[in-house]
Amino acid sequence: MPTGRKLKGAIAAAVTPLREQGASLDEAAFGPYADFLVGAGLDGILAFGTNGEAVLLSTDERRRGLEVWLEAVAGRALVAAHCGAQTTADTVALAAHAGEAGADAVAVIGPPYFKLDPREQGAHLLAAAEACAPLPFYVYEFAATAGYAFDPSMLARLREEAENVTGMKVSDMPWTAFERYFLDGFDVFVGPESLIHLGREAGAVGAVSALASAFPADVAAVVREPTEAGAARLAELRQKVESFPRQAALKRVVGRRGIPVGPHVRPPLRDLDDAEQAALEAWLEEELGAAVA
Repeated sequence: MPTGRKLKGAIAAAVTPLREQGASLDEAAFGPYADFLVGAGLDGILAFGTNGEAVLLSTDERRRGLEVWLEAVAGRALVAAHCGAQTTADTVALAAHAGEAGADAVAVIGPPYFKLDPREQGAHLLAAAEACAPLPFYVYEFAATAGYAFDPSMLARLREEAENVTGMKVSDMPWTAFERYFLDGFDVFVGPESLIHLGREAGAVGAVSALASAFPADVAAVVREPTEAGAARLAELRQKVESFPRQAALKRVVGRRGIPVGPHVRPPLRDLDDAEQAALEAWLEEELGAAVA
C-alpha cells in the first residue's frame, strides 16, 4: 500500500466538476481544472471536501472521482481525499479506497446531524485512520458544518492510538475558537482565509482554502508570504463569493477563467439565477478585470 506524503503549503479545497445539472461527474473537465490549479502554484488539492459537495455524492462517485483526480494531477501536486461520510462504515470504505488508489493523505470531518460525544468522535476517527494507514490522516474540524466541535483531549488520545494521525484542517472562527487546536504533534492547516496570517504566525504549516479553488494564485501568495493585508484581501474575495450560492459561483469563476468547468451542482444546491449571474459577471469585470479574462 502507498505510504502517502504529508501535506504542506497552499492547498485548494477543489470544486467537483459535474454535468447534467449535477447528475454526474464531468470527467473530461478534471484534467484542465487540475492543470489550472497546479499551474497557479498550489502545493495540492483536497478532493471532495465541503467545497466539493462530498456529502451529496455517492460513495461510488467519490471513489471514481478520486481516481480521476489522481490521473489528472499525475503526481505534480499532493492529492488529499476527504473521506468523511454520514456513517463510519462509508467513511472507512472511502478511506481504505483512498489508500489503495494512491492518494497522498486522507481527511475526515465529523458526521453531521447527530451531536457525537468524545467517545463516539474518537471511535469514528480511529476507524477511519486505521483504514487508510499508513497514509497521513488529517482531522477536519468544522463545528459550523458538523454541528459540534471535536474534543481536544480526544484528539490528543487519537494521536497516541494511531501513528498516522498527522494533523488537522481547522475551519472554525473566530481566532479564539481556532487557536485551541494547535496541539502537540499536529500539523495545522488554516481553513478561513481571513485567519491565514494569524495561523501561519502561530505555526500552521499551510492553508486548505475553498477560495483557492477559483483564485489559486491569490491564495498561494498569501500562504507563502502571510500578511494581515493579504488575508484581508482574501476575506473580501470570500465574502463576495459567499454572497452568491458558493459552489456554483466558484465554478462560474473557474469557467470565466477559460477552464471548461460548468456551473452544475448537485441538488439541493442550485445554480445562480439570472440576476445573480449578471451581478457576478459585473463584479468579475469591475473588480478583477484582466485577472479573469
